[in-house]
Amino acid sequence: MATTSDIRNGLCIKYNHDIYKVVEFLHVKPGKGPAFVRTKLKSVTTGKTLDNTFSAGHKIDEVRVETHKYQFLYKEGEFYHFMHTDDYTQIRLVEAALDMPGLLKEGEVVTILINTEDDVPLSVEMPPHVELEVTHTEPGVKGNTATNATKPATVETGASVNVPLFVNEGDMIKIETEKGHYKERVK
Repeated sequence: MATTSDIRNGLCIKYNHDIYKVVEFLHVKPGKGPAFVRTKLKSVTTGKTLDNTFSAGHKIDEVRVETHKYQFLYKEGEFYHFMHTDDYTQIRLVEAALDMPGLLKEGEVVTILINTEDDVPLSVEMPPHVELEVTHTEPGVKGNTATNATKPATVETGASVNVPLFVNEGDMIKIETEKGHYKERVK
C-alpha cells in the first residue's frame, strides 16, 4: 500500500475497479486547509483520462509493473504488433494502450509496462522524441515570418503536426512524443 507522497509520473494504481497510470500530478499545500495531490489519471484499459484529487496521506493501491523493450512491427486494423527485443516473442495491443499511435513508425523501439501479477501488457511508453520525414506540406509564404507562424505538415506515419514556415517536404523533423509538438529540424 502506497500513499500520496509516492505519486509520480508513470505510477500505475488501482482506482475505481480499473488500473490507471499517473500522467500528471501536483502536490498542493494551500495556506488554509489540508494539503492535497491533484492528479491526471489515464486508464490503461480504455485510454480515458480523468482528473482526480487525493487528500494528503490517502492510501493508494499501487500496481507492480515491469518494463520491457519491444520493437514495433506493424499495424493491423486496431491492433499494433510488437516484438520483444531479447527473446523475440510477439504481442499485440489495442490502439487505446498507446499514447501517440500516429507518431509510431515501423522498427521503433518502445517500452511496454507489464503487470507483474498476471503478465498483461498495460501501456506503451514512447521514446521522448521521434525523427520523422515530412511527406506533405504547403510552401511557406515569403516574408510571413515576423511571428511564430506555423503550418500543418503530414509526416511519414500519416500524423499531422504544426511546423514552422521554413520546413519543406522531405525534411527530417524531431517531434516531442508527449504532446506531439514540433521540436526542431534534423540535419
